Amino acid sequence: MNDIKNILRKKIMIFDGAMGTMLQSYNLIESDFRGDDFVNHSVDIKGNNDLLCLTKPNVVKEIHKTYFDSGADIIETNTFNANSISQQDYKLEKYCYEINVQAAKLAKSVANKYTDKPRFVAGAIGPTNRTASMSPDVNNPEFRNITFDQLKEAYYEQAKGLIDGGVDLFLIETVFDTLNCKAAIFAVRQLLEDYNQDLPLFVSGTITDASGRTLSGQTVEAFWNSIRHANLTAVGLNCALGAQQIRPWLSELSNIANTFVFVYPNAGLPNELGEYDETPQEMSSGIEEFAMSGLINLTGGCCGTTP
Repeated sequence: MNDIKNILRKKIMIFDGAMGTMLQSYNLIESDFRGDDFVNHSVDIKGNNDLLCLTKPNVVKEIHKTYFDSGADIIETNTFNANSISQQDYKLEKYCYEINVQAAKLAKSVANKYTDKPRFVAGAIGPTNRTASMSPDVNNPEFRNITFDQLKEAYYEQAKGLIDGGVDLFLIETVFDTLNCKAAIFAVRQLLEDYNQDLPLFVSGTITDASGRTLSGQTVEAFWNSIRHANLTAVGLNCALGAQQIRPWLSELSNIANTFVFVYPNAGLPNELGEYDETPQEMSSGIEEFAMSGLINLTGGCCGTTP
């Protein structure tokens, strides 16, 4: 996959935008999420977007297609929560491998229809809903509800499904806890060694507020120094902030990282209703400035963004 590196040396590549935002526009109901295979499942599963790879594959493919049609070079699989830790909320952890395989196959089947330029599929690996660095119990700071090894095993299973489904690269994204991220990196590197393959690895952190730190308290510089050993093809920032708010931290990352740098911000900051008011024109002018300032090699959109 040296193709990606060669392309990045010549131009700024484009990621897709938000999957969740697009899925919301379909107004899917509980029965859509259940499909034929989960009619009698014991808990509600509406909102489990990753499961739609099995129950509403045409919707997922349609969204991938709209992003490719709007110019994306790279689309992400619909697998943000497709790990056994997050899927425990829906009692669907045993389907994780299958979801990831199907998600990758769906995305690749769409990518393969385009011949105008190279199109790539990134296997999206989200942060899970647990944090290895902090206690969920304020009265017991030493307590952890997940271990490094549990995270590593969950990530390995997810990555195995993605590679078996045919992804072109891995994207460990929305990192709020670098210890979780290290478990994901360890799992992906172990998998690639087991498969004797060398796929590009991208990692994207998330800055949670104006302090410029991740949720677990790291600055951008500390985050980079914690993962720089991983031989990353690209490192970036996504989520939480809009283009305007993310710029200082992107600039810092761009100055210190010795690899390709990317950003895919939210469509501004969410309003009181949790919706995003920034127009595509406003967002694109911010991202254009990143490009003109030489800060990025790839860009795209996170929450609230559309084709």
